[in-house]
Amino acid sequence: MRKTVLLLHTGGTLGMVGGRPHTLKPAPFAEALRARVPELTELANVQLELFSNLDSSEVQPEAWLALARRLHQRLPEVDAAVVTHGTDTLAYTASALSFLLPGLRRPVVLTGSQRPLQEVRSDARLNLIDAVTAALRGPPEVTVCFDSHLYRGNRTVKVKVAEYDAFASPNFPPLGTLGVHAHFLPGLRPRGRPGLLPGLETRVFLLKVFPGLDPALPLLLLPKLRGLVVEAYGAGNVPVEERSGRSLLPLFRAARARRIPVLVVSQAPRNAVELGLYQGGAAIAEEGAIDGGDLTAPAAVTKLMCGLALHPDGPALRRYLETSVAGERS
Repeated sequence: MRKTVLLLHTGGTLGMVGGRPHTLKPAPFAEALRARVPELTELANVQLELFSNLDSSEVQPEAWLALARRLHQRLPEVDAAVVTHGTDTLAYTASALSFLLPGLRRPVVLTGSQRPLQEVRSDARLNLIDAVTAALRGPPEVTVCFDSHLYRGNRTVKVKVAEYDAFASPNFPPLGTLGVHAHFLPGLRPRGRPGLLPGLETRVFLLKVFPGLDPALPLLLLPKLRGLVVEAYGAGNVPVEERSGRSLLPLFRAARARRIPVLVVSQAPRNAVELGLYQGGAAIAEEGAIDGGDLTAPAAVTKLMCGLALHPDGPALRRYLETSVAGERS
């Protein structure tokens, strides 16, 4: 019996028209899909649903929630789902969905393209075929299929703008490769019943540490925040020398006083935060900073949003952030 794959189109370059010297813009998708990739119907019974038609720079947390609700509603009726999405925020959406849909039992594969489907040299056609193949044969979790590789969704980052291998998974191996033969790993084992998180806390800020950062600036933001992600140097190092006037210790102290969780990740794409390794990291750990391990920035931001909605305060939130709940950290 042929399997059924739900194809949710959200927008992005894959479904756009235009291009140099003209601006890319969203365009009707259903006709282009039938004309350019008729082979999809040979793989499965594909049910196309036009969820939205947005440039991914316009995709906000409200869209993640709506998409998660739609997937939660439709997945029991199909064998898998493929979500077409713009590449700029694809890693954020993939990460968010992995946390919003706990206990997933069916594959949810996100894909996109660097060139529109209607262009001759587009990568969209192969990405779509590979994504449906991965949805039929891949692991039951949220993944990203791009350039003949299948990655865990909450481990991906966009690394290139003008090349077809646009995504990477710096700290976790691919879950599948799709060459002459397609090979897939088992992936995550489903845990618990399929669920849907009811909401997100979006009052979260991502702060990248850099030489010359004036601590007064993030301190001004703090009263408006419920959570903070800090991209620190290396293993979690930040400036803490008080005499320099650039110490970030006052920020961490103020956050602790306001009971605002601060999740620390690394600017380095590979390896993990280890807050006790250097003086700066150890000092902020004493002020309550939470070690983000090898979380990517998109995973850290979206997990903190989900964690704050689940556990508004206290030790339960710290445990949630320090534990791997969807394979997002080692």
